[in-house]
Amino acid sequence: MTTDWPTLNDACGSAAHVPALLDSFEADQAGVWSELLDHLCPHLDTAYLAGFAALPRLATLATRTTTEDRPWVLLAAGAIMSCAPTGDAVFENLATPLADLRRLTDQLLPATAAPEDYISLLQALLSFEGVEIWDRCLEGLQTGEYEVECPYCGVNILLALGEDECFASSDDHPLRDAEKTPLRPSAPEQLEGLARRLYNRALADGQQLVAQGLPYLFGCATCPDCGTAFSVADRVSARWR
Repeated sequence: MTTDWPTLNDACGSAAHVPALLDSFEADQAGVWSELLDHLCPHLDTAYLAGFAALPRLATLATRTTTEDRPWVLLAAGAIMSCAPTGDAVFENLATPLADLRRLTDQLLPATAAPEDYISLLQALLSFEGVEIWDRCLEGLQTGEYEVECPYCGVNILLALGEDECFASSDDHPLRDAEKTPLRPSAPEQLEGLARRLYNRALADGQQLVAQGLPYLFGCATCPDCGTAFSVADRVSARWR
């Protein structure tokens, strides 16, 4: 099916120029990636019809490009799909390219060494599957922190997921002598659903640091100010809704 690009919109208006932009991206994925997303998915929170229309081309490009450059294509497509509501017709209409994107991402994950690159691709995989929230907020496993609000008193809380210490603090500078409460991880065998799947996947792919953080992300914390216990995952997802 031929796409009538001038009838579609991107972030700058008419999408008539998008085929040429995709040509430039195909020639230089790393160099044009930011410009492509500026037009099709600015700020990684709003996708335009032109972005969804570009996905078949991106899926085809992902099958043809080198393993080294393929992450740029998968991440661009993942950013677009992370903006599509679950159950939206776009998932049905793009079933074939999404299947190709899922397959290629699934194949690339085990060969991805850097945790930050691994987490980005993992989020892309979730976006192709229509998994909301977690297709865009796993970066805290790499940066080592999340900011949430206490569900009872509303204070802002920093959740630190470090290699040596995992805690909650309501101080802007938690490394000072501020009151901290330890995070309580879920036992790996008690993880369920998506949490268990992500944990098992990270272990299978040799991503020990990612796997180490997941029980804390899907564990519990206590507000340092009011003492209210809460689910870390619930407050992280609430921040993104």
